[in-house]
Amino acid sequence: MLRGRWIGMLLLCLLVAGVFAWLGQWQLERAIETDPPKPGATEQVQPLTEVLQPGAYLPEPLVGQRVETAGVWVPEDFLVVSSRFNDDVQGYWVTAQLRVAERVSIAVAIGWAPDRATADAAVKELEAGADGSVVEVSGRVISDEGPRVPPRSDPYQLDRMSPAALLSRWHDVEGLDVYRPYLASTTATAGLVDISSPAPDEMSPVNWLNVFYAVEWAIFAGFAFYLWYRLAKDAWEREVEEFDDAAASETA
Repeated sequence: MLRGRWIGMLLLCLLVAGVFAWLGQWQLERAIETDPPKPGATEQVQPLTEVLQPGAYLPEPLVGQRVETAGVWVPEDFLVVSSRFNDDVQGYWVTAQLRVAERVSIAVAIGWAPDRATADAAVKELEAGADGSVVEVSGRVISDEGPRVPPRSDPYQLDRMSPAALLSRWHDVEGLDVYRPYLASTTATAGLVDISSPAPDEMSPVNWLNVFYAVEWAIFAGFAFYLWYRLAKDAWEREVEEFDDAAASETA
């Protein structure tokens, strides 16, 4: 084991183990949140522009954050999304495009309806009232659920609250900046029911997945030394066997 090639391999294993140890430390640094959100922070209403910017992903600590904004409803963009649950009761959401700034919009879930007829009636009422006047909306910002291929029976059906999918149905979208999350309104209008949106669970300051990755890197570092030891020992045992065989042959 003291030969040059094995010492060289040991140095290489030290280098590899050092890299693994650094990666483990890097994971640990990100496993513990040094500045976690204060309890109840999501319940403090903040201006939308101070929480998120158009096109940006919603950070995990801000999921469910209560915000407020103002804008105008874009006519003909009131759409119904199915498979929405309110306190375990399945129904529909009426959604809309809210133009919050020049060429900037956010998808809003206005309210819940128990059946499609009620949802369609709310759409007609909202369309009639979309006269360009400014409305104020308060609610929670929720991450995009992601689009889904509609069933063949109804290619226009929407059953996921996805701003990306809604954008494909909206009007006047050329050069438009859109918020990636959507806004679930706290107060419903047009005869709809308020969307049930309880406060999110408080986050743990420890990310256990990152802790698991850090342990994995430590195991990899230990395995690098074990691999060197196993190879060196096997080579030494072969040399001992060859030496014993040679000695036995000379004796014979």
